[in-house]
Amino acid sequence: MATRVLHVSDLHTGTREDPMVEGALAQLIERLRPELIVASGDLTHRGRREQHERAARFLRSFELPLHAIPGNHDIPYTFPARFTSTFAEFERLWGTTQPVYRSDRLFIVGLNSVRAWRHQSGGVRQSQLDWAAAELREAPGGAFRIVTLHHHLLGAPWRSAKKPVAKRNHVLASLVEAGAELVLAGHIHQAAISERREFELSTAGGERGVTVSIAPGLGQPRPNRRGEARGLHVYEVERDKVHIETYIWRDDGWALTAERRFPRGREPLSFEPESS
Repeated sequence: MATRVLHVSDLHTGTREDPMVEGALAQLIERLRPELIVASGDLTHRGRREQHERAARFLRSFELPLHAIPGNHDIPYTFPARFTSTFAEFERLWGTTQPVYRSDRLFIVGLNSVRAWRHQSGGVRQSQLDWAAAELREAPGGAFRIVTLHHHLLGAPWRSAKKPVAKRNHVLASLVEAGAELVLAGHIHQAAISERREFELSTAGGERGVTVSIAPGLGQPRPNRRGEARGLHVYEVERDKVHIETYIWRDDGWALTAERRFPRGREPLSFEPESS
């Protein structure tokens, strides 16, 4: 039996909330019935208390388990609060910047890639990677293992100068070796998805499948900037594969714009039989 995860990112609450989008999201969630919602950062636009509270009310209105991590916009924009109380408002509402979600089917580890001294780019310390690896080792057998951070590990066609997480190769390799099957992020407001064997040299023994997925932004703080789609991802996890749907917002509602299937384990997907 499949289980679903809905992945939103970059809400940027405090800019241009759209009641039509929010209502349509509630309808989509009701139809898809995901096990939980992942929110991979930038829940707010300037990290203000009222913005955090509005974002939390919105996400909690769906009455589903939530896995929320901070983005670079979720910390104070002004000094000295940016350094003296960096994550105070986020932690007040969410408890931690590195949550862990556990169920029989899913095991999700959140990593905080935000650094107060970096305006856009982010980083993950070795101690965080070691902690994530230790957590993933505790995942139940058969549970789908996900790691979430805000800063992207894949590029996208537009605004390619926006920097990914620092030491990206090391971070990605560490998460792969730790057993992650799906690595989620946001930050660039564009969808980008790739499977490990699409960018890593394959060997005869076969590599364990790992998918890296960057969600488009749900918010749209800069509506006239090209290359900032408004949308979300839905992951449907089965025993041997993960199915990813990309939904993009149009004036008349959500449009399913892409469907992708990636294998779990070491075997590639089998060929679909040709229809007669």
